[in-house]
Amino acid sequence: MRGFTQPLTAAYYELEAEAHTTPTELRKHLRTELPDYMIPQHFVELDELPLTPNGKVDRKALPTPFANAAIEETFEAPKTSLEQGLAAIWQ
Repeated sequence: MRGFTQPLTAAYYELEAEAHTTPTELRKHLRTELPDYMIPQHFVELDELPLTPNGKVDRKALPTPFANAAIEETFEAPKTSLEQGLAAIWQ
């Protein structure tokens, strides 16, 4: 289908100074609370959310999720012979 695009979901968040949370941990926690289709595709950590003069989040000033795109999931090697066979196809 030409011109069809999937909606992009992103979660922008701030962490407290002592907090050390990864996008993987956030995603894992959200999976216990939300259905899969509601889990954001991208997580963007910000030092501070941009605000308008009225104190609301300035959505236009938020960075694009791809600006902070990094591999959020850790690599997990194939374990079973089926997984190894599938992995070999993609190499």
